[in-house]
Amino acid sequence: MAVVQLSTGEVYYTVQGQGTPLVLLSANPGDGRDYAAVIPELAKHYQVITLDWPGYGQSALPVNYATLGVPFFYQVLVEFLDALAIPPALLIGNSLGGNMAARLAIEHPERVVGLVLVAPGGFTQQNWLTRSFCRFQGSRYALSPYLFARMYLRHRNPTIEAMLAREATEHATPERRALNRAVWRSFGGPDNDLRAVAQQIKAPTLLLFGRYDFVIPAMTDGKRAKQLIAGAELVVLPCGHESFAEIPDVFLSHALPFLAQLADRHASSVST
Repeated sequence: MAVVQLSTGEVYYTVQGQGTPLVLLSANPGDGRDYAAVIPELAKHYQVITLDWPGYGQSALPVNYATLGVPFFYQVLVEFLDALAIPPALLIGNSLGGNMAARLAIEHPERVVGLVLVAPGGFTQQNWLTRSFCRFQGSRYALSPYLFARMYLRHRNPTIEAMLAREATEHATPERRALNRAVWRSFGGPDNDLRAVAQQIKAPTLLLFGRYDFVIPAMTDGKRAKQLIAGAELVVLPCGHESFAEIPDVFLSHALPFLAQLADRHASSVST
C-alpha cells in the first residue's frame, strides 16, 4: 500500500488499473479490503483507488478518536483527493462511505462524475427510536463490531469471512471500538443527515440497497433517497448491508453498465 500524509494523519491507500478514477469508500468500521471481491473486475476498466479510513486498516488511529464523527471523515476524503490530485472521479460508497460520496457531490459537484451509493447513510427519518439506537451503539453497551456485522451481512463467502475476522480482531481493540462508538453517536445527529440537501446532487446516481438490510432499509431509506436525488435509479438486491462483498457478481451486473455509460460520457466531454 502507498501512504499519504494529511492534516489528520497518515492514510494508506491502493491504486489499481487505469482509466477514469473510481474511488471506493467503505463503512464504519471498514477499509479498502472490504471491496476485495469486486476490485479485480473494476480494475480492468478503471483506475481503482481505495483508502483506509483513519483508525481502520493500516491507517493510523487519529488524535481524539473517541470524539470524532461524520465531519472528520469528510475532511479526510477532501484532503485525500486534493493530496493525490485526483481528477473528477466516479465514486462507490457504502454506508458512511456512501454518505461521504453524496456529500462530495453536493459540495464539490465538479469533482464527481457519478455515484454508486450502497446503502448510504444520511437518509434515515430520525425519531426517538433511531436516535436511541445510535446512542446505544455509541455507548459502552454497544454490540461489538463482530456481532453487529454478523447480523447485517446476509451471505457468507471468503470475502465476508475475512471481513468478520477483522471485526473480531483488528476492529475489536478498545481504541477502535471507541472510534466506532463515536461515529455512531454522530450518526444520530444533524451532521449525518442528507435529507435537506440531497436534492442538490446532480451527478448520475445508482442506489443499491439490500432487501435484508435492517440497518439502512431499502423500503424506507432507499425510497427516500430515490425521491430526493433527481434521476436516481434504485435497485433492491437480495442481500444485507454490503452487496459488493455479499453477492459481488450481482453487484457488478448492475454497477458495471452504469459506470461504463458515465465513463464514456465523461471521456467524450473531456476530449471535446
